[in-house]
Amino acid sequence: MKYETIIDPAGQECALIDAGLREYNLEHLGPAIVSNNHQVAVMVRAENGDLIGGVHGEIFWDWLYVKTLWVSTEYRGRGIGRHLLSEIEETALQRGFHGSHLETTSFQALDFYQKLGYEIFGELEGKPAGTTWYFLKKVLG
Repeated sequence: MKYETIIDPAGQECALIDAGLREYNLEHLGPAIVSNNHQVAVMVRAENGDLIGGVHGEIFWDWLYVKTLWVSTEYRGRGIGRHLLSEIEETALQRGFHGSHLETTSFQALDFYQKLGYEIFGELEGKPAGTTWYFLKKVLG
């Protein structure tokens, strides 16, 4: 055996690792659950077509994972983030998914997510140094 550490590996190496885990998951969960995995995004544009906000994530294994939510600084405080999150949650609900989870840090939007019904289920202090990384979840519906 030979171990190899690669910084910024090519996509093909990561794809092989992912495929190996997918095969293992298929054995334990079956194709119906493993194959019900989709990327999802909701975007909002200004009248001139510029992107001013969006949210994207994945819906898989009965849960929505909110990977990124962003609203341009000049448009914050107008309910756009709340609407984006509501839309992506509704998409998950329509597909029969029952929960949502996400991550945020102490300098980002912890209060925002908590106001929208998300609750902390884990914390990682010092990621990055001087901050806390929060793991949040919400039951949908």
